[in-house]
Amino acid sequence: MNEEMSGVDVEKHQENVPEKIDYVFKVVVIGDSAVGKTQMLSRFTKNEFCFDSKSTIGVEFQTRTVTIKNKVIKAQIWDTAGQERYRAVTSAYYRGALGAMLVYDITKRQSFDHVARWVEELRAHADNSIVIILIGNKADLVDLRAVPTEDAVEFAEDQGLFFAETSALTGDNVEKAFFKLLEEIYGVICKKSLERGNGKSNGGDHATALKGSKIELIAGSDLEISEMKKLSSCSC
Repeated sequence: MNEEMSGVDVEKHQENVPEKIDYVFKVVVIGDSAVGKTQMLSRFTKNEFCFDSKSTIGVEFQTRTVTIKNKVIKAQIWDTAGQERYRAVTSAYYRGALGAMLVYDITKRQSFDHVARWVEELRAHADNSIVIILIGNKADLVDLRAVPTEDAVEFAEDQGLFFAETSALTGDNVEKAFFKLLEEIYGVICKKSLERGNGKSNGGDHATALKGSKIELIAGSDLEISEMKKLSSCSC
């Protein structure tokens, strides 16, 4: 069943926001080296793409402040290195993260094969209710595709993740993917607040069942959003 992605019209998220910040959301961008994590972050926070980008050393972060559902949200986005020798360092930065963007390169099958390990590591260090979106980057390189979209959709559906294919180079779907992640984080925060207000919270950090959405790159910036089956449970 097709549906409009509620609240993910980028034009509705104004940048002329007041100084008062309602929420600060920590988001980590993870995945193998050279899949385009830094470029994704640069495209979202500065609308830039650097053709001479170098591998991230350790951890860096950038911010962007937006308005979502009349709330001013400062997204603090951490760009973690994908090289093995930095894994022990970056694992400490998962703590306190409300959302995660797990990126692979659609032209490198190995980067997708490692996604399961990244999910395992993330869930070992992050809060149980963290919202995760799987990103197939470099979707503009159609002729070099090594990871079928169907494989990624199946994995995301099985793991309870949201999914999008993006191009940091062209900018296609980058904004929509980030805003989807931020909106879902806001939804989790609101639900927890409501549960506490109603006295229904038992004090545990139980995962929230989420409805996953597939953001599929069709042509240019055209977007088709297909609703996945509603997940009965989520171990994220």
